Amino acid sequence: MIKCILFDLDGTLLDTAPDMAFALNQQRNKHGLPELPYSLIRPHVGYGSKAILNVGFEISDDHPTYSTLLTEFLMLYEEYLLNSTELFPQMDKVLSYIEALKLPWGIVTNKPFRFTHQLLKFLRLDKRAACVICGDTLPTRKPDPATLLHACQQLQMNPSHCLYIGDAAIDVLASKSAGIRSLVALYGYIHQTEDPFTWQADGYINNPIEIIEWLKRT
Repeated sequence: MIKCILFDLDGTLLDTAPDMAFALNQQRNKHGLPELPYSLIRPHVGYGSKAILNVGFEISDDHPTYSTLLTEFLMLYEEYLLNSTELFPQMDKVLSYIEALKLPWGIVTNKPFRFTHQLLKFLRLDKRAACVICGDTLPTRKPDPATLLHACQQLQMNPSHCLYIGDAAIDVLASKSAGIRSLVALYGYIHQTEDPFTWQADGYINNPIEIIEWLKRT
């Protein structure tokens, strides 16, 4: 029986890609580069700033200017953080359903606390989430299972009674290592070159409302 539900943030619970893409294009403008199409940036958002900068400037984290560009991007993203980010369609209905069942739900994300906290407070989710584990909460982050296990400890739940919903291979890897069942959000930021069905998750959903149907079947 599922007794708690944990969500990834970007590409699963919240649609943050428009604001992150906007910040990247503002940064490219500052460096005299043309804007990139949103469709090109979106699939990389779930893999964090490193992947976004790789798309925007074709550099890796060992490049001499990476640190400077990263700091600049994060400052711009914080400026536009709340422009258009919102829950995915029908996700609030899903959260209300979970709450009506009196099941705790939480967030386990690789996103740093400084951004996660602002987003959750702005969207009035900070008081609803039973736990929030960020990318800088512990020394390690996904695909290491430590953050998921830490969430289970905070909720006083056995991992086998938890479900983790994410949109990336690292989410499924972390879930398997933690002994937690996993659902893949196919509506999230999955690159067209990836085949999520090879990740061997416990289930796959095309839109958030299917979470309710999945929970009814378990």
